[in-house]
Amino acid sequence: MAQILDEIIKKTKEDLEKRKVDYPLEWLGRSLAFNPFMPKDVLSALRSTPENPYRIIAEVKKASPSKGIIREDFDPLVIAQQYTNGGADALSILTEPHFFKGDIEYLSMVRRYTPLPLLRKDFIVDKYQLVEALAYGADFVLLIAMALSRKELKELYEYALHLGLEVLVEVHDKSDLVKASFAGANIIGINHRNLETFEMDMSLSEKLIPLIPNGKIIVAESGINDHDTVMELSKIGADAFLVGEHFMRQEDVTGALEELKYGAKRS
Repeated sequence: MAQILDEIIKKTKEDLEKRKVDYPLEWLGRSLAFNPFMPKDVLSALRSTPENPYRIIAEVKKASPSKGIIREDFDPLVIAQQYTNGGADALSILTEPHFFKGDIEYLSMVRRYTPLPLLRKDFIVDKYQLVEALAYGADFVLLIAMALSRKELKELYEYALHLGLEVLVEVHDKSDLVKASFAGANIIGINHRNLETFEMDMSLSEKLIPLIPNGKIIVAESGINDHDTVMELSKIGADAFLVGEHFMRQEDVTGALEELKYGAKRS
């Protein structure tokens, strides 16, 4: 497993121990009773249709371990608004604080101002984080197959569904795909970025999509920078496209999203 992934997971588990003391599970659970947000229909938002063939999950992302700070003038609310205006179908909110400079508070901030489904993008290893995701306003969560055993993935997947969350299961190779199938994943994300080397393999979708049963929602992740790539990946079966870094480097975020999704700016 990737060294950087090991480091992130280790730090995540350390943080978790502290959060469980500061905000015990029953406190989180009680806060759910006052949760004003109705869960959104994630599957409908992500499934490709003839009217809306290229579904975009636009990512609110300040930094990454491989690139450092990606956007200096980082305001999650402004970015979420620009994405919503540009025609995004869902938003991905990075909540990992150390390596991606995310914050779980971004979820609840953004939730109030957008009608779109929200993904909690983090390194989830514990049921506590799923309850937390729900309490802060997420509609779906990321589970990384590479970071979890088959048993852990299945247990976390089933618990998320039990809470009313959808799950995007991220895979990097065939063995991850076996785990995802075992868990019963409905939404499968294929990450073109190798978590060990950070290199891109844009042919990964081509290799893995034929192995995925019909009816699953397929999300292509990483290395998606233009409309042509979106069309090519769509032809081989991708429904949705998770894009962060490309948008975060643009001055006109709304225009960049429109170009990627529609092939031209609408405004």
